[in-house]
Amino acid sequence: MSAPDLIPIADVAVLAHAPAGTASPPLRRKPEWLKVRAPSGETYHQLKRLMRSKQLHTICEEANCPNIAECWGRGTATFLIMGDTCTRSCGFCDVKTGMPAPLDWAEPLRVAQAVKAMDLKHVVITSVNRDERRDGGAPIFALTIRAVRRLQPDCTIEVLIPDFKGNRAALEIVMREEPDILNHNVETVPRLFKRVQPQDRYEWALATLSNAKAIQPEAVTKTGIMLGLGETPEEVLDVMRDLRAIDVDILTLGQYLQPSKRHLPVERYYTPQEFAEFRRIGYEMGFKWVESGPLVRSSFRAEFQARALSRRWQNKREAAMSQMSH
Repeated sequence: MSAPDLIPIADVAVLAHAPAGTASPPLRRKPEWLKVRAPSGETYHQLKRLMRSKQLHTICEEANCPNIAECWGRGTATFLIMGDTCTRSCGFCDVKTGMPAPLDWAEPLRVAQAVKAMDLKHVVITSVNRDERRDGGAPIFALTIRAVRRLQPDCTIEVLIPDFKGNRAALEIVMREEPDILNHNVETVPRLFKRVQPQDRYEWALATLSNAKAIQPEAVTKTGIMLGLGETPEEVLDVMRDLRAIDVDILTLGQYLQPSKRHLPVERYYTPQEFAEFRRIGYEMGFKWVESGPLVRSSFRAEFQARALSRRWQNKREAAMSQMSH
């Protein structure tokens, strides 16, 4: 697949050796390219009321995603399952930490009903970490995929899963349902893992993505990196090389924004030109799809990725076209 609209910004070496010390002080006024309008519009408010009526959570709201109105308007939403309390305490995340309530086994059906009511074309299903369970809550992911496929069969499905502490058996439970995209975000570079996500391991992240391909070779795998936490551009390129070595298909890169004063500070604001250069390099490395920009988040333009790369979706579309021709 050719890279759409590539913008040649600079030589690779320029980005790779860009100074990392040009830090912006915490909570300094954001650059102009990071300013977005507050979400509004009747469609947005209707969907928000629907979420509350079904006692569901979306990471779109929990993380104050800047693209929420655009995505919801295009028929894409990201549901946060297994509660709103996480067993880990990552320094960038605004989801609360603690001991979660027991799993709600009726939740998958409620998510599917909301997907149908919203008439979604693409859904992203993510979750908090549930480290108190050996399976990390993987069965809830599987049940949710099944329920959505039953009630909204034309909706493509992406799962943004925890690392399950590298537990392959838990991952197999999810992969058996053949999600259109299997996503797990590495988030940052290895050097910063202990500070950014202290209960996570870089090795678990890579194992999750590589095992997904081993379990299901035709699976579309995806990951994301936040920029601005103190990494160097060369470290980002090293992670990108690691990801290509395990055949990750889709990469997203976006600017980290500090949710509150108690979260990790922004060490650097990357420019749109730098993001464009990472995008160019990503395609040069062999990623099939790269979204790279200050406001890019994991689910940004996810519906286009699924329809372009999912083998299950392509087979379904070909079968429908064949049936129409007869």
